[in-house]
Amino acid sequence: MRWIVLAAALAACGDDTTSPPDAEPIADADPNAPDAACGSHVTSHVTVPSAHVATCSDVTFSTNPPTSGDHYPQWAKFQAYPAPVPRGFSVHDLEHGAIVVSYNCPGGCDADVAAVIADLAARPRDPMCSAAVRNRFVVTPDPELDVMWAATAWGFALESDCLDLVALGKFIDDHYGEAPEDFCTDGVDPLTPTELCP
Repeated sequence: MRWIVLAAALAACGDDTTSPPDAEPIADADPNAPDAACGSHVTSHVTVPSAHVATCSDVTFSTNPPTSGDHYPQWAKFQAYPAPVPRGFSVHDLEHGAIVVSYNCPGGCDADVAAVIADLAARPRDPMCSAAVRNRFVVTPDPELDVMWAATAWGFALESDCLDLVALGKFIDDHYGEAPEDFCTDGVDPLTPTELCP
């Protein structure tokens, strides 16, 4: 009899493991907030002397990813690349106000790369660019990164442990076109012409 009373009392209390159907979620994620799981953070770096050096020569940078420094006389075309763009080219892109988005995904991240390319393509056209160029963006794999995703501008870097399009969008809004040589003339494809880096 005692067990029947106890069972009835427990049944009256209800199941504590589920919420009532009209319960609100504890917290809604803000779709306009950076992804906290990615640990995204922006760092400001002191810009260092940035001379032209021989194309394809070895260059040492004071930050990883680089945000200023010696670089090649040519800069990379504003596009996405399937293989790493040598940093001497992409740092020159930064000097022209570009944003370089780089990634290090040893296991592959094709869907994320496609998402970045689509996101960048949806941004407004840069009025300083010629008809053949929409914006000053370079997207490149970079095996030297110590994070999965990075974006750089002249003197600034965004680093993320996973793809964070919200943080990337804010970084672009804050730093695009902010460089000592703010103009939009397309560069060279450093991966195709073998005469650049034989």
